[in-house]
Amino acid sequence: MFEAQQREVEAMMSQSPEFRSLFLKHRELDKQVRDAELGVLPIDDVTLVRLKKEKLWAKDKLTNIWEHRA
Repeated sequence: MFEAQQREVEAMMSQSPEFRSLFLKHRELDKQVRDAELGVLPIDDVTLVRLKKEKLWAKDKLTNIWEHRA
């Protein structure tokens, strides 16, 4: 997420604690989902769906902040 804008992301993370927090949360959720799908993190399907929903919520919020940055 936002791979092509690395410098801008770093600037946003230093300027906005909310963006930084959400970005780090999204990255952690992404890792957990990936690990669960690979079988490295043993979780049930309900928990996996919940993680995916949280990840999507964080991405939507990040995108909204990103689009409305000054």
